[in-house]
Amino acid sequence: PAFLCRQTDLIVAAARTSCVIKVKKGQFMAPWDMKNVVRKILSAGNDQIILTERGTSFGYNNLVSDPRSIPIMQSLGFPVCFDASHSIQLPGGRGETSGGERAFIPTLTRAALAAGCDCLFIESHPDPQAALSDKDSVMDFNDLKELLFFAKELYRMVRTCFKEPACMEK
Repeated sequence: PAFLCRQTDLIVAAARTSCVIKVKKGQFMAPWDMKNVVRKILSAGNDQIILTERGTSFGYNNLVSDPRSIPIMQSLGFPVCFDASHSIQLPGGRGETSGGERAFIPTLTRAALAAGCDCLFIESHPDPQAALSDKDSVMDFNDLKELLFFAKELYRMVRTCFKEPACMEK
């Protein structure tokens, strides 16, 4: 969970395993503040880090995703993953549980890819309404296949064309 990004002892203990550490930016943090998390992981001798953007709190029961977070966190020297399913959550939006706006997963995924994210995290389920958790923010398997087909092409284009503008002429 993103809230754990502030738990120094846990982060350092995980980093000491020498495993890849994938840590989410808490929805209460600025992207540039992830430098502190990175520093903690590096202090344990681990440089296998993936940072994850998952949105920022915007008032009550709402999150927004700022695509600028991706290059800001990439400037720390590590890949950035975009968590499309948790970025559309409405924390506590159903009163006792979180809601979500699943319909925005494709839009935010495309925006994150255009901003240069290195990888995606998208929770999915064959029957979202039957999911035991996050049923309002998981993507249907059938819709995921189509999104990933498009995402692969957009990822390729961003990686090749925007680094080599000449390919836009083809």
